[in-house]
Amino acid sequence: MSQTFWLAVGLVLILEGLGPLLAPRGWRELISQLSSQDDQTLRRIGGCLVVAGSVIAYIMFTQL
Repeated sequence: MSQTFWLAVGLVLILEGLGPLLAPRGWRELISQLSSQDDQTLRRIGGCLVVAGSVIAYIMFTQL
């Protein structure tokens, strides 16, 4: 369980780091646009990301 958790954290860090590594200007613009959104929009974006991640995790877990 602990190894799986740390593997997941490592993969998240890799994926999160790809944006600033490969396209720093575009990444900065994206962050700027996100920061100008109202709270409700950010909550919707966050909710969609949580749902998408949960669905992916569920599909991967049931295929083991």
